[in-house]
This record gives sequence, C-alpha cells and structure tokens, in this order.
Amino acid sequence: MNSCGVMTYKEYLRVLKEHSPYDFSDYSDNSIYRRIDKVMRDQELTLEQLSERTRRDKEFVEQVVEAITVNTTELFRDPAVWKYLYEKHLPSLAANNFINIWHAGCSTGQEVYSLLILFNELKLLDKVRVFATDISRNALEVAKKGVYQNQIDRGCIENFNSVFDDKTGDNTRFLKYFDVDEQQDRIGVKPFLKEKIKFIRHDLVKNDVPFYNKVDVVFCRNVLIYFNVKLQNRIVQRFHEGLYNNGILILGAHEGLSGFFKTKFDRQGPVYKKSNVFHLRY
Repeated sequence: MNSCGVMTYKEYLRVLKEHSPYDFSDYSDNSIYRRIDKVMRDQELTLEQLSERTRRDKEFVEQVVEAITVNTTELFRDPAVWKYLYEKHLPSLAANNFINIWHAGCSTGQEVYSLLILFNELKLLDKVRVFATDISRNALEVAKKGVYQNQIDRGCIENFNSVFDDKTGDNTRFLKYFDVDEQQDRIGVKPFLKEKIKFIRHDLVKNDVPFYNKVDVVFCRNVLIYFNVKLQNRIVQRFHEGLYNNGILILGAHEGLSGFFKTKFDRQGPVYKKSNVFHLRY
C-alpha cells in the first residue's frame, strides 16, 4: 500500500508473482500498468478486488495472464523485412543440412507461417525445424489451428504479393498456402505448413529454453518492447547463447540492441547476425 493506504500496481504484481507461476515485475511499467487497468475495467474490479481474486482463483489468474500478454500479429507484417530475408539472408542457409528456427513469443502464429512460406519458396522447407513458443495458451491454440479472421481486409494478400513482387493479380501463389473464404474474410493455413511446427507453451521470462537444439534463426518481433532494459538484456543473452555462430536474430521495427550486445551482433538491415563465437553444429 502507498502512504494513503491504496494498493499500487507494483504491489499487485507481487501478489500475482506469489500466487501464480508468473512474474511480470520486469515488464515495462507503462505497458503492464495499462493492461492491468484494462483488466480492472473489463472485470469491473478495483485493484484490491483484483488482488483478492488473484489470491484465491487460479483459473481467473490464467484469464488475467491472457489479457496481460495479448499481442497482435499479422501475416507478412512489414513486407520489406520479409523481402529482405527472402532475398538477402535465407538463401545463405541452403548449404545447411538442417535449419532450426525459434519463434519466441509467437502469439497466434501468423509470422511463423510467413517464415515457412519463405523457406518453401526457396525450396528449403524440408530442412526446416520450427519451435514456436508463447506464454498464452489461447494464442497457441489459434496458432495450431492456423485459421484467421479478417486477414484479407487487413491486406495480407497485398503484403504477400509485395514480398514476392507478384503483380499477376490472380493470387495463385497465395492459394498454394491458404484456403480462402472471401465472404467470411477467413483464411486457413494448408496442412503441409502446420505439420512442420512444434508449438510449446513457454514463459520467456521464467522458463528455461524448452528444447536442446541450437538454432539458426531466432524470431522475436514486438516482444522485447514490453520488457524493461534489464529483462531485455537477460532475454537477448539467452538468444545469443542459443544461436549458432552467424545465426540471426530478428526483432520488431521499434526494438534494438544496446550496450554489450552491439558487440555480439552485426546489424544487417533488419537482421542482427551473431558474431565472435564458434559453435559446432549438432
């Protein structure tokens, strides 16, 4: 409680940490407070009432966590990033016997499928092994199903065609990967892409990496922006350790590396390429 006897957001986060497996204490203050405030308004609860319910209702805690960690994503969001990967970097992985990818904070999966499409267009899909992780149980269920509403209206086909410079207008290429219901504005990912992915529920803040493989690509866009600097550095250190030498880290447009990690990665366009350390591939 503060000096006026009113519970603060930080005190609520301590209650959540004590009564659940989740720790949001190192999230950015603005983003976490805004999301807690939305939970309070949606549930019509004061912070004290929210705290009391968190102490005694485990299922409610899961609902709060889902609301706090909600993240939006789209197919081929920021087409220039995908075009760069397709033309400038991913072809260099063709010499590998296998290509390991970690999508950390994959949300509902659109960017997981976007990257797989690039590999398929490069005829490298058979080499790809994908680990897609997120803290949100609901988001992972959507990702596994691979069925998305309102994507056509948001320009997913235009973004797709932009990446591949496809100006034919017949969408044949897009239809290799998706079943499209234009009336319902719904698309569904084809099974041959879905079967390439291992989806894993995982708390990036608290849990160890949930697989043993080193990876060639870490994809983590618009996740670090919700963390404070201390937590960002801890997560980037984990990415650095998990990447092969010359592996790449892809962050969001408004995210970047600072301090020590600027010496451990070479920036190439939207890509951060690991340098300085040699790892045997296994």
